[in-house]
Amino acid sequence: MTSSDVLATESKPPGHVAGVRKTRWGRLVDSQTAIDFIGARKWGFLLSAVVIIATLISLGTQGLNLGIDFEGGISWDVPAQNFTVNDAEQVLTDNGLSTQGARIQERQSQATDFIKVQIADQPESVGTEMKAKFAEAAGVSPDEVNVNLVSSSWGSEITSKALRALVIFLALVAVFISIRFEWRMAIAAILAMLHDVIVSVGIYSIFQFLVTPPTVIAFLTILGYSLYDTIVVFDRIRENETRFLAQKPSYEDVINVSMNQVLMRSIMTTFSSVIPVLSMLVVGAWIMGQTTLEEFGLALLIGLITGAYSSLFIAAPLLGYMKKTDANWRTRTGPHATGEALREMVVTGHIAARRVRPRAMVATATSTGADGGTVAVDPVGAEPVDAHEQATAVLSHPPRPRKKTRR
Repeated sequence: MTSSDVLATESKPPGHVAGVRKTRWGRLVDSQTAIDFIGARKWGFLLSAVVIIATLISLGTQGLNLGIDFEGGISWDVPAQNFTVNDAEQVLTDNGLSTQGARIQERQSQATDFIKVQIADQPESVGTEMKAKFAEAAGVSPDEVNVNLVSSSWGSEITSKALRALVIFLALVAVFISIRFEWRMAIAAILAMLHDVIVSVGIYSIFQFLVTPPTVIAFLTILGYSLYDTIVVFDRIRENETRFLAQKPSYEDVINVSMNQVLMRSIMTTFSSVIPVLSMLVVGAWIMGQTTLEEFGLALLIGLITGAYSSLFIAAPLLGYMKKTDANWRTRTGPHATGEALREMVVTGHIAARRVRPRAMVATATSTGADGGTVAVDPVGAEPVDAHEQATAVLSHPPRPRKKTRR
């Protein structure tokens, strides 16, 4: 067989893996997908970089829309039987208080409906005076109008405690993952969680969603979701490290195989978590008018989506870059499998027998043998990629002359 025949044979597309479902949904359900996550990591990093840059610009120009609990202010709860949002705005205007930046919302409780009016920090005397004004406009007794004065120091205290909790949480996570897996995975997981926090804060800043104490609590909660998805992926990667170690693939192959194997699990985990949050937003906040549930649920929804994204497109690709310094994997720099070759690795758990090298690599991977002939070798030091290539490499030099037997 000539070298052109070898190249022609190796350039043929591989066939389908036995037992693979015919539909895309079937392959997704049975973890038989062959998505090249490593090939798409540059797009993932680019998207994250764009969002982070937009976050920094938004924070520098318009900042966060902080609620009364962080900036300080005063609020009144006025019964809504004969009182509307427009009435509240009119009362503020008639008494010389600007409605710019004020929050006026209709809320519901088990006892009654009420209008919540919040404005920036004012003297305590204003709170008492406006309490009587709102009661008069609503046709109720002043005792039925609740007034709350909030100092900005209370919001600062919440923020400082949240930051301390974040630092302690990240430190404990780093220790746990380093012990359970390795330090590279710990760094990748922490960077992915920080990515989720930055992106979530950026979304709140860009769209000017209100930041309240429930929002801060939700931000801390989403770290758990982000960590869970990442640990699921890393656990499968660690299993496949052991499985493929003797077969000598690149670490990018290990990551691609692992992410395809847990893709359906990650999707279902995120979906099962998003459904209750959407119920909280739709039923609790939009139908029943519980604004606190909206503040908490919106942050959770954003965090769930960013957490699922970062575990697939941030944490695992970052691990792949850092793993290049590992002595067991840094010499395995061959091209990663794609298409049916990748699918065979995902389904069978073994190096694809149909995996082939690029044309240029096969054409140049030769060396001079002891008898002056040419012998096919692997340029990266690995075994031939399939049985046909191995046989071709053995037969690519002239046979040695047979020795004469002495009689």
